[in-house]
Amino acid sequence: MTDFPGRWANLNKLLNRRGPLVSENFVPGDQSREIMGIVRVLVIGAGGLGCELLKDLALSGFKNIDVIDMDKIEVTNLNRQFLFRAADVGKPKAEVAAAFVTKRVPGVTVTPHFGAIQEQDEAFFKQFHIVVLGLDSIDARRWINSLICSFVKYDEDGKVEPGTAVPVVDGGTEGLKGHVKVIWPGTKACFECSMDLFPPETKFPLCTLAETPRTPAHCIEWAKILAFPEAFPGKSVDTDSPDDMQWVFQKAKQRAEECGIEGVTLSLTQGVAKNIIPAVASTNAIIAAACVNEALKIVTGCSLELDNYLMYNGAAGVYTHAYVVEKLESCLACSLVPIKLSLESTTTLGEFRKLLQEDAQFQLKKPSVLQSGNNIYMVGPFEKQFEKSLTNR
Repeated sequence: MTDFPGRWANLNKLLNRRGPLVSENFVPGDQSREIMGIVRVLVIGAGGLGCELLKDLALSGFKNIDVIDMDKIEVTNLNRQFLFRAADVGKPKAEVAAAFVTKRVPGVTVTPHFGAIQEQDEAFFKQFHIVVLGLDSIDARRWINSLICSFVKYDEDGKVEPGTAVPVVDGGTEGLKGHVKVIWPGTKACFECSMDLFPPETKFPLCTLAETPRTPAHCIEWAKILAFPEAFPGKSVDTDSPDDMQWVFQKAKQRAEECGIEGVTLSLTQGVAKNIIPAVASTNAIIAAACVNEALKIVTGCSLELDNYLMYNGAAGVYTHAYVVEKLESCLACSLVPIKLSLESTTTLGEFRKLLQEDAQFQLKKPSVLQSGNNIYMVGPFEKQFEKSLTNR
């Protein structure tokens, strides 16, 4: 018996009666909870935030959940990613998390997908009614945002055709800070529209690294950027390689001792090299709860949705603020306004892609290129077969 007496008593208080803050499409009654059991939810990411999302979704009445993640469980995950145990180290996060929630919450089926999101085709993503992001990468967010926006179809008046826009709830945490963003592709601001909200990546001047290091991070960056390429020409540091990270750590430690700097440790070396932000379990819990609340409101209409950005700051007391991020008419992902570029007739496809990657207007890390609806360069598993076209003009 999956629906034991009283299981949904608290949820029914929201779904069985109207209120002043419900959406115009809300229909009170059992129908709303039944819809939650039918819709398919995709959770992208099964890490610290993803574990909280899966738990909250399952306990809130969502019964058909898929989760995708490309990582395997590490010992360092166990302090906050509570769906995993020591015996799970080395196993795919998505598979272990899905099995745990499916077993623990009666009536809920969580389907795992082990691999990168870029390895899935469009048909995979189109089968879901809502997507919830628990990612720790801006690049991955931009990729999935662009893909979801590409699903939107417009009528002759430029309005979004019903059923073609898949809502996205994006959650993110950084130490004691976090955010929640509700995205309706084609109607509201997408993730790309809000790129200006993210601070630029921290970079250290090479002269400081080479001549006057002052912090442990300076010594680690020196070992990674300057010492490693000198010792291993033509090779860059693989931050997932224990041997490479041990080499960088030892070099950074030696450099720190020479300069009278304390504090270089292996864990700090891994954090700096991978640009890891300290994860706080309570922040993940707060942001995940807000994300699932928004998913519940989107699916049932039991209350007004967030419009459209929530910022949380727990670093100095507790502070939250919600505001509207405006949709950019010139957005590369969700706008219908074309951007015109003038190129020399001698410009190659490779040079064009480099422009898209380096120009401040675009900042596309791995752009695919279509011409008249046909792929002439596609990033992903089949990229090798397109590389010969990079010299085409």
